[in-house]
Amino acid sequence: MLKKFACAAAFLVAAAIGAHAEGLDEINPDVAKRLYNKDMLDPMQPIGPSKWRDFKAKNPPPWKIGYASSYAGNTWRAAAMDELQNVIVPEWKQLGLLSDVIITQSNLNDATQIQQIRQLVDQGVDAIILCCSNPTALNASVKYAADKGVPVFSMTGYLTSEYAVNSSVNYQVGGYEIGKAMVDQLGGKGNVLVVEGIPGTSGSDSQNRGVLAGLASSPDIKIVGSVAGMWTDQVAQGEVQKWLATNPGKLDGIVVQSAAEMGVLRAVQQAGRGEIPVAIGGELGALCQWRKNPDYINYSFQLWPPADDIELMWHVMMRTLQGQGPKIQSILVDPVKLTHDDLKAVMNEDCSVDTAEWLKVGAKRWGYDPSYLDDFFLHPADPKAYKP
Repeated sequence: MLKKFACAAAFLVAAAIGAHAEGLDEINPDVAKRLYNKDMLDPMQPIGPSKWRDFKAKNPPPWKIGYASSYAGNTWRAAAMDELQNVIVPEWKQLGLLSDVIITQSNLNDATQIQQIRQLVDQGVDAIILCCSNPTALNASVKYAADKGVPVFSMTGYLTSEYAVNSSVNYQVGGYEIGKAMVDQLGGKGNVLVVEGIPGTSGSDSQNRGVLAGLASSPDIKIVGSVAGMWTDQVAQGEVQKWLATNPGKLDGIVVQSAAEMGVLRAVQQAGRGEIPVAIGGELGALCQWRKNPDYINYSFQLWPPADDIELMWHVMMRTLQGQGPKIQSILVDPVKLTHDDLKAVMNEDCSVDTAEWLKVGAKRWGYDPSYLDDFFLHPADPKAYKP
C-alpha cells in the first residue's frame, strides 16, 4: 500500500498540504505523497509550517532539557527511559551540548502534566520533550513555554498546538498495514478482536483508525469486540481474559497495539483458545514467540520502537536548538515491516519469551539518519558537530 501512495499523482501533495504549502512543498515530494497524503493522514495531525523555523536557543550550550513523561508503567516507557539515561545523556554530555535532563512523571493525569511543564519552564529548561499525551489538553502550557522561548517536542504522537514540534510514524498508515496484514493472514475472512492502546491519545487513536480501515479492506472480516489494553501487558492480559471468558464464540485473530502483545498472547494461552494469530510489534518476548514459530504470523510492523523514537525526537530537538529551522510541525517516518527472515538476522532461536526488552530498529531505518532528517530542516547540519 505504501508503494501505491508513493506512485500517486503529484496533485496528491497539494491535496495533502492544503493551506500549509510553505512547509510541505519544501520536503522530498515522494515523502510528502507517501506520509502526508490526506487520505492516509490523521485529520488532526498538524502539518503546517513550524513556528520554530527562525528560532535559535536563547542560551548557548550545554542545554538543560525537561522530559515531561506522562506514564512510566509499561515496557515501552522503561525502554525509552533506559535509552535516554544510559545512551543519550552520556553521549550528549560528552559532546558538551547537554548539562542536565530533568524528568517528571504525571501518571496519565493531564492537569499534573500541565503543571509539570510550567514548572520545567520556570526552572529554566531550554526545551521540553513529552510523550504520548492528549493532543489538545496541553496546548495552553505549550504556548506558555513558547512565550518564554522554550520549544516543546512531542514524540510518539502529536499535539495540536501550533507551537509544538511532533515526530512519529504516520500511525494511520502503520495501523492500516497491521490491519491489512491480519486480513491477509486470515485469507480475507474471520472474526477479529481489536485491542486499542490508550483511547484519547493521538498515537492510539490514529493507529486504531488505520487498523479499522485495514480490517475493512475485506467485507468478510468481522470485528467482534474491542478493548483498551492501555499499552500495558498486564492490563491487556486482564481485559482480553475477561473478553474471552464472556465471548466463547469463534475468534480468528487479534490486532493489538504494542506494548501489550505479550499480555494478549498470555491471555489466549491461559484461555486455551489455540493458536489465534496476534499482531506482534516490538516487544522482544513476543518477537521471540514468532522466532520459535515461523508460521505463526506473516509479518511484524514496528510503529514505535522506544529507543529509536526518543533518539529521533532528541535529534529533532537538538537541531532546532541549534537554529537549523524545522520546516513543518510534524516530522513523520515510515513504519518498518519485518519478515521472519529479518527477525532471524537479529534474534537467535534461543531467545526468551519472558524478556521485557524491545527491538531497536536503528537510525538508518527509523528516520534520524541525516540522509532522511536533513530534508526536514532549512539549514541542515550534523547536530553532533555543532559549535556555537
